[in-house]
Amino acid sequence: MTTTADSTGTAVTVIARLQAAPGQEEAVRKQALALVGPTLDEPGCLSYRPYEDPLEPGSWIVVEEWTDRDAFEAHLKSPHLAAAMAAGPALLSGPPQETVLVRAG
Repeated sequence: MTTTADSTGTAVTVIARLQAAPGQEEAVRKQALALVGPTLDEPGCLSYRPYEDPLEPGSWIVVEEWTDRDAFEAHLKSPHLAAAMAAGPALLSGPPQETVLVRAG
């Protein structure tokens, strides 16, 4: 996981990259879409949008926006994400790659 951000209350954008293991594409799709509702209900979540690469099935990018780093850190401890992360090794070809960004300027 790659992380770069401050903890001063600045809004953060997270880019998460996921690759489904061979044969697990539909399971990853279901799991990715199932996370949207509970994540949007979390305090501090401004947006949570999963995207699938149409040219590379099973390749996903999730773009998340949070009010601050603390809200994102709380998300990482949420029960629904913990369940998804526990299922990850069986569904993904490797761990999710995350980049946490702050707006320039």
